[in-house]
Amino acid sequence: MEELAAPYEIFKNKGYDITFASPKGGPIPLDAGSLRGDFFTEESKKFLLDADAMDMFSHSKKISDLATVDYDCLYVPGGHGCCGDFVSNADVRGAIEGSYRAGKIVAVVCHAPIALVECFKDEDGTKPLVEGLCVTGFSDAEEAAVGQTDNVPYLIETCFKEQGAKYEKAESDWSSHVCVDGNLVTGQNPASSTAAAQKVVELLS
Repeated sequence: MEELAAPYEIFKNKGYDITFASPKGGPIPLDAGSLRGDFFTEESKKFLLDADAMDMFSHSKKISDLATVDYDCLYVPGGHGCCGDFVSNADVRGAIEGSYRAGKIVAVVCHAPIALVECFKDEDGTKPLVEGLCVTGFSDAEEAAVGQTDNVPYLIETCFKEQGAKYEKAESDWSSHVCVDGNLVTGQNPASSTAAAQKVVELLS
């Protein structure tokens, strides 16, 4: 929730027109863990009381029905759900590749970068999108810390390195870290969502 709520607040305050989209459309599944303890931030609480936000959250557009290249930015929050919903999903891949190739900003945070593993710079599918780029995403150490190493289809850090990316991470786990390379913005973990959104604002200014 926080990875959506905090950026939403930033984008809303800038006066941006915002559309919520998801692979299937309709209500977006929410990890109940993000409504507990330290994960349930003030931004998350504010989001749940925002009628416009909750309306879009409950009636998201189907991403395949949108021409994402018409948007200035495609922002994708994370959560372990991404590891199931975004992998081997042609609609998500098409939205990311189309936006990136069109020079639009693509911003992905925490586990959302897992979608980049299957994306390519070129239409021939020969050059991984992250090849040669400075990127980040949920680190292998962070994945091990939450006990999900054997339950995710890809370890983001490992895959990015194998694809020739210049992977970076914060000096200590769970600290904010954001990479910007051209029109691609990547955030390492939940602590990086606000900083990633702020980078998007800078690029759009």
